[in-house]
Amino acid sequence: MQTSNKPQFDFVRWRWHALVLSTLIVIAGLYIVGTRGLKKGVDFEGGTVVILAFDQAPDYDRIRAALAGDTVVQRYGPEQNHHVMIRVKRTGHETGLDLAQEAKAIVQTLKTANVGAFNETPVGTKIVGPVVGEQLRRQGLMATVLAMAGILAYIALRFQFSFAVGAIVATLHDLLVTMAFLTFFNYDLTLNVIAGLLTITGYSVNDTIVIFDRVRENMRSMRRDDLKSIINTAVNQTLSRTIITAGTTLLSVVALYLFGGEVLKGFAFTMLVGIISGTYSTVFIAASLAIVFQGKRPMKGQSAPPTAAAPATRPSRRRAS
Repeated sequence: MQTSNKPQFDFVRWRWHALVLSTLIVIAGLYIVGTRGLKKGVDFEGGTVVILAFDQAPDYDRIRAALAGDTVVQRYGPEQNHHVMIRVKRTGHETGLDLAQEAKAIVQTLKTANVGAFNETPVGTKIVGPVVGEQLRRQGLMATVLAMAGILAYIALRFQFSFAVGAIVATLHDLLVTMAFLTFFNYDLTLNVIAGLLTITGYSVNDTIVIFDRVRENMRSMRRDDLKSIINTAVNQTLSRTIITAGTTLLSVVALYLFGGEVLKGFAFTMLVGIISGTYSTVFIAASLAIVFQGKRPMKGQSAPPTAAAPATRPSRRRAS
C-alpha cells in the first residue's frame, strides 16, 4: 500500500520553521513543568491510595473537608461508577504496617463524617513506602539515561556522529513535549508513564534509523548531490511507511485509551502524545539537525565525486637549427 507513487515533498525546506516551532514548544513545556511541577504518583512519592465505590454521585468537597491534610481526592474511572480515588501522602519513616493502617483510617474517617453511603471494602488499595518510592524514582531516571546513551553510541557507530546528535535531540524533544502535555492534563508520573516514555524513545529512534539507513543507501547513487537532497529523497521514500506505521499504532493507542480502563490511561495518553511528536520529530527535527551539525563535511562512506581529468599537454616541438 502506498500513499502516492512518487511523493516529492520538500521537507528539508521547512527545517528552520520546524526547529523554531519545536524550540517554542519545549520552552513552553519547561515553563509549565517549572511553574506547576510534575505530579508524582504514589509509585515515586510513597503513600496510600484507596479507591472507594459510592452508592450515589459523591460530594468531593465534603470528602476533602473530612480528610484534612495533604490528601488528593479525585474521580476514578467513568463517572457513572461513582468511584473515588483518595491518595494520602506520608513523610518520615513509615513501615508497610503503618501505611496499611492509614487505609483503614481513611474508611473510618469518611464513615464517621457521613459523607455518603459507600462500600467500606475498598475497590482497590495501593501502598508504597517512601524508601521504595525513592528507589523507583532513581531506577526510572537511570533507565532513561542508559537508553539515551545506548542510542547515541549505536547511531554514532553505524552512521555519523551528527546523525546521532540529531536523533538524541529529537528524542529529548519528544520526551519534553510529552511531559509538558502530561502536566497540562494533570496526569501523575507513575511507573506506567515511565514505561510509556521509554517506549516512545524506542519508537521515535526506530523511525529515525529507517530514514538514516535510506540516507546511507542513497549516498551511493546520489554521490554528486548534497546532504539536503539526499535526506529529502530518503524522507519521501519512507513516507508511506511512516504514515502507515504511525497511523496503525495510533489507532491501537486510541483504543487502549478509550477502553483500557483507568489504570492504563496514563500509559495510553503518554503513547498518544509521543507517537504524534515522534513522527513529527523524525521527519523534521532529526534530519534537520543532522544537516546543521554535518555542515559541508563529507559523509562517512560517501565517495567523492570524480574530478575531471586535466587536458593533456602536447610536447613542444623544437626547430632544428
